[in-house]
Amino acid sequence: MRFLKGGEERLALKSLIKAAEIALNSCCLRSKCGSIIVNHGRIIGIGWNSPPGNRRIKKCFKEDLPKDFISDKTCCIHAEDRAIRDALAKNPQELKGSRLYFIRLDKNNKITKAGSPYCTWCSKTALDAGIKEFVLWHEKGIAVYNTEEYNKLSFKFR
Repeated sequence: MRFLKGGEERLALKSLIKAAEIALNSCCLRSKCGSIIVNHGRIIGIGWNSPPGNRRIKKCFKEDLPKDFISDKTCCIHAEDRAIRDALAKNPQELKGSRLYFIRLDKNNKITKAGSPYCTWCSKTALDAGIKEFVLWHEKGIAVYNTEEYNKLSFKFR
Protein backbone atom coordinates (compact mmCIF):
# COMPACT_ATOMS: atom_id res chain seq x y z
CA MET A 1 0.00 0.00 0.00
CA ARG A 2 1.11 3.51 -0.69
CA PHE A 3 -0.42 6.89 0.03
CA LEU A 4 -0.89 9.23 -2.91
CA LYS A 5 0.60 12.72 -2.99
CA GLY A 6 0.26 15.85 -5.12
CA GLY A 7 -1.42 15.64 -8.50
CA GLU A 8 -2.03 11.91 -8.23
CA GLU A 9 -3.86 12.47 -4.93
CA ARG A 10 -6.00 15.25 -6.45
CA LEU A 11 -7.02 13.00 -9.36
CA ALA A 12 -7.87 10.17 -6.98
CA LEU A 13 -9.94 12.53 -4.85
CA LYS A 14 -12.01 13.45 -7.92
CA SER A 15 -12.63 9.75 -8.57
CA LEU A 16 -13.61 9.13 -4.95
CA ILE A 17 -16.03 12.07 -5.06
CA LYS A 18 -17.54 10.59 -8.24
CA ALA A 19 -17.87 7.24 -6.44
CA ALA A 20 -19.66 9.09 -3.61
CA GLU A 21 -22.11 10.54 -6.14
CA ILE A 22 -22.73 7.02 -7.46
CA ALA A 23 -23.31 5.82 -3.86
CA LEU A 24 -26.37 8.07 -3.66
CA ASN A 25 -28.16 5.51 -5.89
CA SER A 26 -28.03 3.00 -3.03
CA CYS A 27 -31.19 2.02 -1.19
CA CYS A 28 -29.27 0.26 1.60
CA LEU A 29 -30.68 0.95 5.06
CA ARG A 30 -27.27 0.83 6.81
CA SER A 31 -24.79 2.71 4.61
CA LYS A 32 -24.41 3.78 1.02
CA CYS A 33 -21.34 2.66 -0.91
CA GLY A 34 -20.10 3.55 -4.35
CA SER A 35 -17.37 2.28 -6.65
CA ILE A 36 -16.00 3.32 -9.97
CA ILE A 37 -13.43 1.54 -12.10
CA VAL A 38 -11.08 3.73 -14.11
CA ASN A 39 -8.62 2.86 -16.86
CA HIS A 40 -6.58 5.35 -18.88
CA GLY A 41 -8.45 8.24 -17.21
CA ARG A 42 -11.88 6.96 -18.24
CA ILE A 43 -14.61 5.46 -16.07
CA ILE A 44 -15.31 1.97 -17.39
CA GLY A 45 -17.65 0.70 -14.65
CA ILE A 46 -19.82 2.04 -11.84
CA GLY A 47 -21.65 0.40 -8.97
CA TRP A 48 -23.45 1.02 -5.69
CA ASN A 49 -24.60 -1.29 -2.94
CA SER A 50 -28.26 -2.27 -2.68
CA PRO A 51 -30.33 -5.40 -2.27
CA PRO A 52 -30.56 -7.54 -5.42
CA GLY A 53 -32.51 -5.77 -8.13
CA ASN A 54 -32.28 -2.52 -6.11
CA ARG A 55 -35.34 -3.70 -4.20
CA ARG A 56 -36.48 -1.50 -1.35
CA ILE A 57 -36.66 -3.39 1.93
CA LYS A 58 -38.09 -2.37 5.29
CA LYS A 59 -35.47 -4.04 7.46
CA CYS A 60 -31.86 -5.07 6.86
CA PHE A 61 -31.43 -8.85 6.94
CA LYS A 62 -28.16 -8.36 8.82
CA GLU A 63 -30.09 -7.44 11.96
CA ASP A 64 -31.58 -10.95 12.19
CA LEU A 65 -28.48 -13.02 11.41
CA PRO A 66 -27.14 -15.24 14.19
CA LYS A 67 -23.78 -14.17 15.63
CA ASP A 68 -22.14 -17.33 14.28
CA PHE A 69 -23.31 -16.72 10.69
CA ILE A 70 -20.19 -17.30 8.60
CA SER A 71 -20.93 -15.99 5.10
CA ASP A 72 -21.38 -12.43 3.82
CA LYS A 73 -23.30 -10.53 6.47
CA THR A 74 -25.21 -8.15 4.23
CA CYS A 75 -28.33 -8.35 2.14
CA CYS A 76 -26.79 -6.04 -0.46
CA ILE A 77 -24.86 -6.65 -3.62
CA HIS A 78 -21.59 -4.79 -2.98
CA ALA A 79 -20.72 -1.64 -4.92
CA GLU A 80 -17.43 -3.15 -6.08
CA ASP A 81 -19.21 -6.24 -7.41
CA ARG A 82 -21.70 -4.10 -9.33
CA ALA A 83 -18.92 -1.91 -10.76
CA ILE A 84 -17.02 -5.00 -11.94
CA ARG A 85 -20.16 -6.44 -13.55
CA ASP A 86 -20.85 -3.09 -15.22
CA ALA A 87 -17.32 -2.94 -16.62
CA LEU A 88 -17.52 -6.57 -17.78
CA ALA A 89 -20.75 -5.80 -19.63
CA LYS A 90 -19.63 -2.52 -21.20
CA ASN A 91 -15.82 -2.49 -21.33
CA PRO A 92 -14.46 -5.99 -20.71
CA GLN A 93 -11.27 -5.39 -22.69
CA GLU A 94 -10.35 -2.44 -20.41
CA LEU A 95 -10.59 -4.17 -17.04
CA LYS A 96 -7.06 -5.55 -17.06
CA GLY A 97 -4.77 -3.02 -15.39
CA SER A 98 -7.60 -0.79 -14.16
CA ARG A 99 -8.07 0.89 -10.78
CA LEU A 100 -11.13 0.47 -8.54
CA TYR A 101 -12.18 3.31 -6.21
CA PHE A 102 -14.44 2.60 -3.24
CA ILE A 103 -16.18 5.00 -0.85
CA ARG A 104 -18.81 4.69 1.89
CA LEU A 105 -21.32 7.31 3.00
CA ASP A 106 -22.94 7.51 6.42
CA LYS A 107 -26.67 7.91 7.06
CA ASN A 108 -26.32 11.67 6.41
CA ASN A 109 -24.62 11.03 3.04
CA LYS A 110 -21.25 12.22 4.34
CA ILE A 111 -18.09 10.43 3.23
CA THR A 112 -16.64 8.12 5.86
CA LYS A 113 -13.00 7.14 5.89
CA ALA A 114 -12.23 3.49 5.23
CA GLY A 115 -10.78 0.97 7.62
CA SER A 116 -8.61 -1.97 6.68
CA PRO A 117 -9.42 -4.12 3.64
CA TYR A 118 -11.82 -6.84 4.73
CA CYS A 119 -14.13 -8.07 1.99
CA THR A 120 -12.76 -11.28 0.53
CA TRP A 121 -15.63 -11.53 -1.96
CA CYS A 122 -14.78 -8.18 -3.56
CA SER A 123 -11.03 -8.66 -3.32
CA LYS A 124 -11.20 -12.05 -5.08
CA THR A 125 -13.59 -10.76 -7.74
CA ALA A 126 -11.40 -7.72 -8.46
CA LEU A 127 -8.31 -9.90 -8.66
CA ASP A 128 -10.04 -12.37 -10.98
CA ALA A 129 -11.26 -9.54 -13.25
CA GLY A 130 -7.72 -8.24 -13.73
CA ILE A 131 -8.11 -5.02 -11.75
CA LYS A 132 -4.62 -3.83 -10.88
CA GLU A 133 -5.28 -1.47 -7.95
CA PHE A 134 -7.82 -0.84 -5.23
CA VAL A 135 -8.19 2.68 -3.75
CA LEU A 136 -9.53 3.57 -0.30
CA TRP A 137 -9.64 6.90 1.53
CA HIS A 138 -8.17 6.39 5.00
CA GLU A 139 -7.76 8.89 7.85
CA LYS A 140 -4.08 9.24 6.86
CA GLY A 141 -4.88 9.88 3.19
CA ILE A 142 -5.82 8.19 -0.05
CA ALA A 143 -4.23 4.75 -0.25
CA VAL A 144 -3.60 2.61 -3.30
CA TYR A 145 -3.29 -1.14 -2.85
CA ASN A 146 -2.08 -3.60 -5.41
CA THR A 147 -5.14 -5.87 -5.76
CA GLU A 148 -3.12 -8.94 -4.82
CA GLU A 149 -2.03 -7.20 -1.60
CA TYR A 150 -5.62 -6.05 -0.97
CA ASN A 151 -6.83 -9.64 -1.34
CA LYS A 152 -4.23 -10.97 1.12
CA LEU A 153 -5.06 -8.26 3.67
CA SER A 154 -8.79 -9.02 3.33
CA PHE A 155 -8.16 -12.62 4.34
CA LYS A 156 -6.18 -11.47 7.41
CA PHE A 157 -8.91 -9.10 8.66
CA ARG A 158 -10.45 -9.98 12.03
